[in-house]
Amino acid sequence: MADDSSTRFEASHADQRPVAYIMSRFPKLTETFVLDELVAVDRQGVRIELFPLLRERAEIVHPEALPWIERAHYLPFLSAAILRSNVRLLVRHPRRYLGTLAAMIRGTAGSLNFLVGGIGIFPKVVHAASQMSALGVRHVHCHFATHPALAGFLIHRLTGIPYSFTAHGSDLHVERRMLCQKIAESAFAVTISRSNAAVIAKECGGSVPKLQVIRCGVDLRRFRPADERDAAPDATDAPTGVTTDAEADPALRDRPASITCIGTLHEVKGQRHLIAALATLAERGISVCCRFVGDGPDRAELEGLVDKLGLGGSVEFLGQRMRSDVLELLAGTDILVAPSVPTSGGKREGLPVVLIEAMAAGVPVVASHLSGIPELVENEVTGLTVPPGDPAAIADALARLLADRPLRQRLARAGRERIETEYDLDRNAARLIGLFAGTAA
Repeated sequence: MADDSSTRFEASHADQRPVAYIMSRFPKLTETFVLDELVAVDRQGVRIELFPLLRERAEIVHPEALPWIERAHYLPFLSAAILRSNVRLLVRHPRRYLGTLAAMIRGTAGSLNFLVGGIGIFPKVVHAASQMSALGVRHVHCHFATHPALAGFLIHRLTGIPYSFTAHGSDLHVERRMLCQKIAESAFAVTISRSNAAVIAKECGGSVPKLQVIRCGVDLRRFRPADERDAAPDATDAPTGVTTDAEADPALRDRPASITCIGTLHEVKGQRHLIAALATLAERGISVCCRFVGDGPDRAELEGLVDKLGLGGSVEFLGQRMRSDVLELLAGTDILVAPSVPTSGGKREGLPVVLIEAMAAGVPVVASHLSGIPELVENEVTGLTVPPGDPAAIADALARLLADRPLRQRLARAGRERIETEYDLDRNAARLIGLFAGTAA
């Protein structure tokens, strides 16, 4: 596989026609994995044309996203130019236009969300297809198996430009409308974990030869362990204790342990289970400071739960933060927790990118045994995993790590090694580029 990817990667530089990228919203603060891939693919010499379905109006934007915002092709749902593109194609190629529209309606029928969304984006996608043809786009890659992949499907039907898409997490687990058809007509499809690949194979009736597993990558030059964070204290002036018991790690005794949880404040992230675990630690006399990074619809509920459990002095809600702030927080974090759970509506994460970033930064992690997480956080090897939605298990895992510094160090080292082996951003981007080169129109 590596030799084949390298060959294709070299071939990609002979073809200077651009690759178009489609995603639901851009720039979305929490979707750093999309931004990172754009930067890595661009850095390796591939021209990119960016076609977000929607422009995200965010107060906080990663600095790396700013040049991409300037070059993105943002389209309204309807305009004079979009109408002209649709009329032109309808007049010149009525069967192609109407057949593509009919295929979209047939495929999305039965799901109000997919049908309305598909009809809503169809005119702008027709216009985007015209723009891509004029730009000489050789391949279209879409992030998420939902409406972005549908856009790729439509563009391929309208223009013949090959397309592919990456499936992540909830875009597979809530509803898989048209998934198998999208894969069948794609040049290839990517997913980020073997767990997701198994879901797709089951949905599509067995082996899916077009499917590739390519991990979300992290920039290993940027996310590095803070060597001084785990430097051993001098025996003569070692601090005197986490407020737990005689088994506590002496290195934490003069301060509360720092626990960080990063992600949208939403049911799927499982923050309420971590808060319940913090209450259990407090009952055991274990002093910690927990910081929640991110914002979302559950913030008021989670803040209320913290107050109810009397944890106000040890829990902070920091809101959304830039990547530089996250790096700084990780440098001062003893343990990162990702307590993901399946939601009542069927959503579940594929593999939280924050786990990849924390492990790259040398931070030991506790995470739910869910979806693709165990492929990264191998229990007792690269981290500790717990049953989803089990506050007692989270509390036990945290107490164990806080009391056992050598265990934290061993897991952190093994976690970094796992990231270097499988989650290197540039290496995985090169694999994707090789696939682009092998399918160019």
